[in-house]
Amino acid sequence: MVQRSVVVLLVIMVAFIGCGDDELEKVKPKNVGDLPPLGMALIPVGSFGMGDYLDNMDRALPVHTVELDAFYMDVNEVTVGQFREFIQQSGYNYEGNWLNVDKYSPTVDHPMIYVTWYDAVAYAKWAGKRLPTEAEWEYAARGGLIGKRYPWADAESVARKYANYHGIGGKDRWDKSAAPVGRFKPNGYGLYDMAGNVWELCADWYNGTYYSNSPTKNPLGPDTGQLFDWGGPCRVLRGGSWYSVASALHVAFRAFLTPDDRHYFTGFRCVVGLPE
Repeated sequence: MVQRSVVVLLVIMVAFIGCGDDELEKVKPKNVGDLPPLGMALIPVGSFGMGDYLDNMDRALPVHTVELDAFYMDVNEVTVGQFREFIQQSGYNYEGNWLNVDKYSPTVDHPMIYVTWYDAVAYAKWAGKRLPTEAEWEYAARGGLIGKRYPWADAESVARKYANYHGIGGKDRWDKSAAPVGRFKPNGYGLYDMAGNVWELCADWYNGTYYSNSPTKNPLGPDTGQLFDWGGPCRVLRGGSWYSVASALHVAFRAFLTPDDRHYFTGFRCVVGLPE
């Protein structure tokens, strides 16, 4: 168990220790009349090239076209306050240590951390939502940009306007912890902290070769996760965290974690489909 956790941590942290704004090239969203639920943003129906255009990350290749129906996504990561309300109202048996949570996410406005994939799924079900698929997450993180490296375009020089990640500078003054949600600039869809702050759990199992045979329309991920010599299977993590260096903030960067593990840099946000 200890060996497995160490290997998983090394995989997640491989890019952690180690240009001005680009012109925005945006896909055109289609008009939808429904107003988003409170605290959520509309992610329009559309297609995009999923994967790594620029840096040849082997786990994010090949770049492939994905078509998605419209959905709503939480503007912010689920907070400590929201998760506490869930526990109080539902009686859910959270088995994490609140002292650990408080160390890195000390207020009700900080992202909830030390959650397993099962904790996140339970919260989402209680809230009438679900976890995003990996394809939905990347599409939303791109914010309408085409083929860019980060949620704001390609320039690392402006990263601290948008993200809490390893070190400090500019708007990023949280060196040893997560930041309260929504303290940085949003992406083109109005979503905050899609890069940095906490890694975000997705619904999908992880498989490093899935992109070679992924369905085009609304892919749900592989039927089961990839096994490793140390264990598995794992669920997908996306977005990087406060402990990551900039290379882990790339919108195409894929990480993974066994569904029963919980860590100080792992959280989540939810999505919901449009009413039919």
